[in-house]
Amino acid sequence: VDIVESGGGSVQAGGSLTLSCTYTDSGYCLASFRQTPEKKHKGIAGILPSGDTYYGDSLEGRFTISQDSAKSTLYLHMNNVKPEDTGVYYCAASFASCMLSDVAQYTYWGQGTQVTVSS
Repeated sequence: VDIVESGGGSVQAGGSLTLSCTYTDSGYCLASFRQTPEKKHKGIAGILPSGDTYYGDSLEGRFTISQDSAKSTLYLHMNNVKPEDTGVYYCAASFASCMLSDVAQYTYWGQGTQVTVSS
């Protein structure tokens, strides 16, 4: 499975940004993660082929994950971004579950894209 992210960049707090990921196989679940300063992967959102979505804590409804199967593309729409949203964002595919807290289930990862939010 090949996954390629795009759409990262710099944005001011309160602004919006959309990240995209193209994939060759969606697996069971596609998800977005952010790398923390401690180099861990924090689950942001996940989506099943059915369209069911899952979101991590503390997002306050600011982010939306969606998928265009015809284009084999995953989107993470980020609204009202905050400086704490800064980090490298990764797309990942799991063939086992959609649990955002179980990073080990995600066996295929993209290369990541940097998002920097300035205050």
